[in-house]
Amino acid sequence: MDTKPKLVIFDCDGVVIDSEVISANVLIDKLAVLGAQIDMAFVQQHFLGCQFATVAAKINSLLNITLPQAFELQYREQLLLAFERDLTVTNGIKEVLSALTVPFCIATSSSLPRTTKALAVVGLSDVFAGNVFTGSEVENGKPAPDLFLHAAKRMGVAPEQCLVIEDSFFGVSAAVAANMPVIHYVGGRHISYHNHPVAKTFPQVTALTDWQDFAQLMPSIMR
Repeated sequence: MDTKPKLVIFDCDGVVIDSEVISANVLIDKLAVLGAQIDMAFVQQHFLGCQFATVAAKINSLLNITLPQAFELQYREQLLLAFERDLTVTNGIKEVLSALTVPFCIATSSSLPRTTKALAVVGLSDVFAGNVFTGSEVENGKPAPDLFLHAAKRMGVAPEQCLVIEDSFFGVSAAVAANMPVIHYVGGRHISYHNHPVAKTFPQVTALTDWQDFAQLMPSIMR
């Protein structure tokens, strides 16, 4: 995979920051209080890469639970506290970012306050300054292509000249729908690549297990 893109679009959670285990555990604990017993595999299958509104709708349809009005705010508050305590970047991402020779940005389903806080905690605020796009900026979240197309437009690059890095099935689906080349990053602690739906549905998509291998995969855009 050595076609030179003009822009790299990173998902944030599970790709730049190793946050998915933290956010899943907070969600699992809060849902347990409401009587729902779910695990990490359930979260990965149904919620990974989705906006909170989509997660809430799926909780209602799959678990028959209508979330209390205060649930989202309480979840976000607990999550930010957990981020301050436990959040790290994915192993090797800072070296990749410093070596890229083309522009890059973030396109995430997470809220802007959550993403801003997370990037500050891990010391990447300046690296992505002004180049963070969230699901609140488009009508349809992932797996619709809207967010990636929006990011490309704002960055002034044609969709086919972008490279998306995603960890979730919904994110990879969105990139494919946007007609953008995509790499499936599976190096986060939350990912079990065995029988992953991305591998089944999109066998043509390259999987990346370690950021140390990114330079070999994309030498044309790395110093």
